[in-house]
Amino acid sequence: MTHSELEASLKKGTIPDICFLYGDESFLVERSTRLILDRAIDPSLKDFNFNVFYGNESKGIDILDAAQTLPMFAERRAVLVKRTENLSATACDALLPYILRPSPSTCLVFTGSKIDQRKKFFLELKKHAVLVEHKRLYDNKLTGFIAGEAKSQGKPIDAAAADLLSFLIGNNLQELSSQIEKLVVFAGSRPRISIDDVRVIASDSKAFSVFELARFLGTQDLQNSLKSLSALFRNGEEAPMMVGTLARHFRQLWQIRELLDRKTPQAEIGREVGIAPYFLGEMILQARNFNRKRLLQLFEELCICDLASKTGGHPYTLLHELAVGICR
Repeated sequence: MTHSELEASLKKGTIPDICFLYGDESFLVERSTRLILDRAIDPSLKDFNFNVFYGNESKGIDILDAAQTLPMFAERRAVLVKRTENLSATACDALLPYILRPSPSTCLVFTGSKIDQRKKFFLELKKHAVLVEHKRLYDNKLTGFIAGEAKSQGKPIDAAAADLLSFLIGNNLQELSSQIEKLVVFAGSRPRISIDDVRVIASDSKAFSVFELARFLGTQDLQNSLKSLSALFRNGEEAPMMVGTLARHFRQLWQIRELLDRKTPQAEIGREVGIAPYFLGEMILQARNFNRKRLLQLFEELCICDLASKTGGHPYTLLHELAVGICR
């Protein structure tokens, strides 16, 4: 089952007895969890009918006791188990009989990052529970996510504005959601969010600053690259996030470079790579600054930089050297 299918099912009033929400996209896992809990229990009676446990701390019997407890002054109670993949073997054994015969008055929600197919507990979950996987959205799905978020908050967003926000923020749904909330407030009484609104609001975010760094590196502007890099570190930005954004940017340049080498028409390049026409011209100019061999070397350098920053290397020195190498 997908997130949208779960949402549709909940709107019809179907509350699962047991479900497991998992995947790489923690933002959507948390959103699905809130949707289920909001439907499963009365907020005014939440203190009496809701328990939270953590897989790395639970012995299983505590979760079992809570799940088997009858709801108080309500039709249903809810039990949430986070970090399910960290449940011990003992805890899994304790919970297994309940998975086979759940209480009809309890909604038991497991959340985690993955399914461990080696454990019988997870195999039984697959058979008897509602499983919802939350994968990271591909870049070409981000504008749809943005449009849906804005519409749900009562303020539609122009297509060009959604494209710009996707381009600036990238595949960070938490940050995108936060920026959309700000844009809705900023737009005020105006009926739609415009591209100018995005330019004003998103430019204040850290993600926009990283985007600037990527753009300066793509144009091989060393002076502004180093200024942008220094500003990011002064603002407390972390090296892994910067390296991830740069990797995404240069991956797009690599795709564009390959298509250029194949004499692909510009409009088709935009469709293939998933870049809006508004930004395509600049991205093509950046891609022309690198051949495919150099782009392959850049990915190796990004990988080395990322590993070194996580194993004791000085982040600023590493990224400074990376920027100089890219703009050389």
